[in-house]
Amino acid sequence: MDSRKGRPTRKQPRRKKTQFPLDPALLAQRGLADSGDEPLPAVRIKSATKNPTIFRKRIADVDAQAGHGDLVRVLDDSGGLVGCGIWNPRAEATVRLLEWGAERIDDSWWTKKLAAAVQMRSEFLRINHADGEETSAYRMVNAEGDGLPGLVADLYGEILSIEAFSLGMYQRSGAIAERLASLCGAKHWVVRPGPATLEQEGFAADGFESGSTPEKVKIVEHGVEYEIHPFGGHKTGFFCDQRDNRQKLRAYCRGQSVLDLCCYSGGFALNAMAAGAAEVTAVDLDEDAVQMTKRNAKLNRTSFRAVHADAFAYMRDMQRNGKTYGVVILDPPKLIRNRDEASEGQSTYYDMNRLAASLVAPGGLLLTCSCSGLLSMEEFIRTVRAATADRRPQLLARTGAAADHPVSMGSLESEYLKCLWLRMQ
Repeated sequence: MDSRKGRPTRKQPRRKKTQFPLDPALLAQRGLADSGDEPLPAVRIKSATKNPTIFRKRIADVDAQAGHGDLVRVLDDSGGLVGCGIWNPRAEATVRLLEWGAERIDDSWWTKKLAAAVQMRSEFLRINHADGEETSAYRMVNAEGDGLPGLVADLYGEILSIEAFSLGMYQRSGAIAERLASLCGAKHWVVRPGPATLEQEGFAADGFESGSTPEKVKIVEHGVEYEIHPFGGHKTGFFCDQRDNRQKLRAYCRGQSVLDLCCYSGGFALNAMAAGAAEVTAVDLDEDAVQMTKRNAKLNRTSFRAVHADAFAYMRDMQRNGKTYGVVILDPPKLIRNRDEASEGQSTYYDMNRLAASLVAPGGLLLTCSCSGLLSMEEFIRTVRAATADRRPQLLARTGAAADHPVSMGSLESEYLKCLWLRMQ
């Protein structure tokens, strides 16, 4: 199994045929101001919604002048104003609402929205990246959770790393990066398109950066150091969402043998070592991830076994050898990217958890995670319960992403990360 946001090695469901990329001329960067005094094109939908994502099947009609990535007015079936959003005729998620009841979205709207995201982290959550006591890496914008669907931004020390998932956000990502960097005090910024933009949004584009941006940056999280490469790796370069869970794991690791499956940068493994684990093994199919894990271990002046292997094959080998661990962490990649993959993805979660549970010593801990937003917590619990039934597990806790990853109540699927803490009997 590849690292958490990578690709699983098991057979995956057939995907829809990938469309041809959008004309590169339509990928040009644009500013944050709207079209001025001209009325925005109107999109009429079949029924009102509180979800910021409006899918193609709900579109009744649209003004012909609405262009790729344009701001549009959204009207309900009676002509009443629903709000304002971004239009992409090539995407199933055809409109992404930015504001309800708003006639226009102008330059000042973007400044207020971005400033609110910064203020929430700095003043409400009191995350201080300057002192490094808690973390110098955290999520600055969390898509729907901050009212900016299609955009995430992580701050790594002095580097702002942005990932644009929608066409409209990619077109505005340069201007957003400059505005957000100014608001949060970042000296550099990097923009990357999301990993499936061609399939989901109909465009293929390159990333870009502010100039003179360092290729790597060192961050500190709860006393553990990490080397991050914003230009490479998965997502924005690091998984800030597991920060609280990495720290929580320490309570279970002293004197234990620990297995970290789909380890990516070795976050759980490093925290297990910091807690005094007797032995730690970290496994990932991505060779770059394994090398990154080794560099991070060296950075923290510690060492453990880092293995380049498929997680399924490794677990089966350990099962045949009769090997068990006091703590097993299973943090696989996103296995369900669309509803067509739900059944196959859920089966893969079942298979992985059944194998992982067999490697936990009696009285040991299984920390199992899912980052598939289309799999609810309840469905994940049912799947894991079925996979581990013969071990009579005790559910100690359910956790998710750190608080800098707020969830939109209108889009509960944005609560993507789910973690179950199980004591195996």
